[in-house]
Amino acid sequence: MPLSKQIWFRVGGLSGALSVGAAAYGAHGFQTDDEALQKSYDNGKSLHMIHSAMIAIAPITRRPHLVGTLFTAGTGIFSGSCYAKALTGEGKYGQFAPIGGTTLILAWLALVL
Repeated sequence: MPLSKQIWFRVGGLSGALSVGAAAYGAHGFQTDDEALQKSYDNGKSLHMIHSAMIAIAPITRRPHLVGTLFTAGTGIFSGSCYAKALTGEGKYGQFAPIGGTTLILAWLALVL
């Protein structure tokens, strides 16, 4: 496999490690009585984990750079906005989640190309 495709294994591995760290922080460090903020954090964490695996398998797809880029961008934007909203309590960060979600939908569709 060309070295250029292998980058997605590394990006996926790094993202997966970060998602486990986020899960650990969510379970042991993040404390809020606001159910909406907890749900935001949990949504970000769940999609972060799932899509980290998808980033890691990008090299075996027909269009690895397109798939890897879309999954990485979508995960970063979606989960990042969920984490930012939950950790700061600022709802303004939530406005970016639909952009990340749309990017993730495009990433899944890129698998059929």
